[in-house]
Amino acid sequence: MKTASLPKQDLMRTAQERMTQLIEDTALTDRQKLALTCRILFEKGHDAGLAGQITCRTDQSNTFITQRFGLGFDEITAENLLEVNQDLIPLNGEGMANPANRFHTWIYKEHPDVNCIIHTHPTHVAALSMLRVPLIISQMDTCGLYEDCAFLSDWPGVPVGNEEGIIISKALGQKRAVLLAHHGQLVVGKTIEEACNLAILIERAAQLQLIAMSAGQIQPLPQPLAREAHDWVSTDKRNKVNFAYYARQALKNHTDCI
Repeated sequence: MKTASLPKQDLMRTAQERMTQLIEDTALTDRQKLALTCRILFEKGHDAGLAGQITCRTDQSNTFITQRFGLGFDEITAENLLEVNQDLIPLNGEGMANPANRFHTWIYKEHPDVNCIIHTHPTHVAALSMLRVPLIISQMDTCGLYEDCAFLSDWPGVPVGNEEGIIISKALGQKRAVLLAHHGQLVVGKTIEEACNLAILIERAAQLQLIAMSAGQIQPLPQPLAREAHDWVSTDKRNKVNFAYYARQALKNHTDCI
């Protein structure tokens, strides 16, 4: 066995290279990916009525795609998504965006590397937010958020004003996620795939934390190993492979979305 004597770092690098070479990316448009993300998150427990917004930048300056207000995550299709400007005005003059999208505009303004934002109120995240404690990452599967989730301890109220956008954008800082006390979660990504994966991950992490807290004292991970795991699952290719799987799951029950 040729690989039996190779060090771990070499094996990790080889695995990443093979992943890139052998697994093809999906040929989906951003509209299709965003519609699929809505359906994926509906299936993963992120539905909370009309609460929550999912957006992504477009190729045009200062515009982004989002869902039409009044439709639930399970009703979103690539065709009924809206393209809006920074004032949340639809460019085709039809429908309206969720007014809470205003804080997305501030994040896009202050974080030029962000191309997708997902804000939802899934059950376990919402429950954890009621305790007003930060997210604790202490299990291998959730290491994608290790040292990568901020915490906003003060609820700014209904997030439809510019003040909320400034507060939430500042709280996010350079991290990819933020737990919002008394509220929910927000994740960002350079791609739609990255943001979708993080949204699924933060709800899973909150669920595990609540279970662990009810049983005893959560024990910390060794920092070097946790950082290694964070980087291992946070590559662009890994995000695309994960998203493709979630998309196949969603399309079994939501064939109409793309």
